[in-house]
Amino acid sequence: LQKLKNDLEMLLLTVQVKSKHLKEDLKREEQWHEEQVQIVNALNELEGSIKTRVQQPHRNCAGGYREMENEMLKLRAYKEKLLNDLGEFLEEHFPLPETPRSAKKQNFPEEPDVELVTLNEILELLINELMNTPHEPYITINDSFWPPYIEMLLRYGIILRHPEDPSRVRLEAFHM
Repeated sequence: LQKLKNDLEMLLLTVQVKSKHLKEDLKREEQWHEEQVQIVNALNELEGSIKTRVQQPHRNCAGGYREMENEMLKLRAYKEKLLNDLGEFLEEHFPLPETPRSAKKQNFPEEPDVELVTLNEILELLINELMNTPHEPYITINDSFWPPYIEMLLRYGIILRHPEDPSRVRLEAFHM
């Protein structure tokens, strides 16, 4: 009887511990459920407010459209200015390497086997790839990419290597 009593006490302790864990799990699940209900309520309110805004007729649709069109033209002009300024900056501060004079004296060919791509073109390729195919924004590095440019972009976290193929890189998605 003593052994049976000890076994039952051990079983009771085990059941109490299990019960305590289950109560904690239940409390967490109830808290998660409350948060989910609050999120659903907030989304329903947002949906209702958006529906009412969409259903209200706009008095000055034509004027609003012209305003938006003017804003778009201003934004496009600003974008072009920024891209031109970036291009000028990159051309000035990051030129392509020049062939060293000692290479000319040693009868090496003056021009490399491939034409190197400027840093501006590299960034443009990366941006276009990210915008056109956001699910697979990698470009393959070949001999036309000057290695110091690639190394600099990697070092400063502007581009990232593909986890499986180190010859492919992508632009760090700063907009996400």
